[in-house]
Amino acid sequence: MTDFDTLREHALAFREDLLARKEKLAPAEFDWYPYDTMANIFHLDRLLSGPNRSVFDTLAGSRIADIGAADGDFGFFLEHELGCQVDVVDNPPTNFNGLRAARRLVEELSSSVRVHEIDLDSQFALPAERYGAVFFLGLLYHLKNPFYVLEALAQRAELCFLSTRVARQAPDGTPLRDQPVAYLLDPVEANNDATNFWIFSETGLKRLFERTGWEVVEFVTVGCEEGSEPARADRDERAFAMLRSRRT
Repeated sequence: MTDFDTLREHALAFREDLLARKEKLAPAEFDWYPYDTMANIFHLDRLLSGPNRSVFDTLAGSRIADIGAADGDFGFFLEHELGCQVDVVDNPPTNFNGLRAARRLVEELSSSVRVHEIDLDSQFALPAERYGAVFFLGLLYHLKNPFYVLEALAQRAELCFLSTRVARQAPDGTPLRDQPVAYLLDPVEANNDATNFWIFSETGLKRLFERTGWEVVEFVTVGCEEGSEPARADRDERAFAMLRSRRT
């Protein structure tokens, strides 16, 4: 069995190789996604404990979906490292480069990763009936209907690795953490990004998981863990969770 320590080191080596390839390609028609999505490996390292540090062994060769994948870096790593059959799922109008980067990497890496254009704010259908896992990192608070999406995923995937922004208090200081609530952002709040919608409290997020058919296996928060708020960049707190479906 492969401990997560080894997987993490392989992921970091893959990240360096992929970054070098991106710098060499330097396409004129689009820009690469500017943020380091492979850095999520550090948060997954903190998230997983005990026997779950070998959970990726169970995903070797399985079908997985990397949803809201930016350039698809993590999905390409899982194909390379574990032989996963990977569906990269994103929505071109909200993807940083309209999914052109993911498609270019399929060519550059001679990859079998499949890139799918899907709007999760519609009555969507995933490309496959069953997934060993879906990776749903940094996307939930960008969705208009997170309840529908999580419920749909629970019917298709055994595991879900999820991260999203959470808040311990409202902008006026009202405590939120222990209440099962979510804060609906104004379009000009949170980086003036109108695609930011729901910032859950930790209690609200866990209730959402339970109501949509997921069991929380692992859960951790990172970032601002005292006085986090929905609309301030300097009060940003993120929750990471490993979930197991109760519906597949």
